[in-house]
Amino acid sequence: MALTDLANPSRFLSFANRAIPWLGGFTVIVLAFGLNQAMSAPNDYQQGDTVKIMYLHVPSAWLSMLAWAVMSVAALGTLVWRHPLADVAAKAAAPIGAAFALLCLITGSLWGRPEWGTYWVWDARLTSELVLFLLYLGVIALWRTVEDPARAARAAAILTLVGAIDLPIIKFSVVWWNTLHQGSSFGLTGSTIYPTMLIPLLIMAVAFTLLFATLHLAAMRNEILRRRVRTQRLMQASTAN
Repeated sequence: MALTDLANPSRFLSFANRAIPWLGGFTVIVLAFGLNQAMSAPNDYQQGDTVKIMYLHVPSAWLSMLAWAVMSVAALGTLVWRHPLADVAAKAAAPIGAAFALLCLITGSLWGRPEWGTYWVWDARLTSELVLFLLYLGVIALWRTVEDPARAARAAAILTLVGAIDLPIIKFSVVWWNTLHQGSSFGLTGSTIYPTMLIPLLIMAVAFTLLFATLHLAAMRNEILRRRVRTQRLMQASTAN
């Protein structure tokens, strides 16, 4: 099956029904392995076992940004290319991205308490991540309050593209401003994280990415089915009148 064939909702549903069980099973395996490796990883010489929060915090931060990037591409598909599944992909990704952003903020607060002495500071990266979470809520609210699906899709697409400005701000905030948040541990020259801690972190990042893919695929399938039910009800109501 070519990728272009997935633009057809019926073919996409057929693909999703076959892929979700396999993808979900693989996600569970990788996530279980990643958690085991994370728990077995050595403690940090300064932070102790508190550093293990990193294995949830960092992947959730990555995925909160990745989900918005997926929504941004879908927004272009809605506004520019009129792709039939673009708004479905964007709508399905928003609650998942919001959950990852919330998990990032919660784990960051728990990690910051013993390191900074407080659960929250108005640090540039923390604040920009909070803005991303609020943008997710705004997109979700648009989808729920605008009754016409076409209008809701366009409004959500515009907000998504405007909100994409926050992604480079989150990424480079530790470079542009003097913040409490540590700088990036990854660069062109390699990583500053010791391999025994880096490998479990990368495994968890892969596991979270697979989790996002599984949930997104399932949410898209549910949204297509929900729209079909809505269309049938509207047709039944029009014929009854």
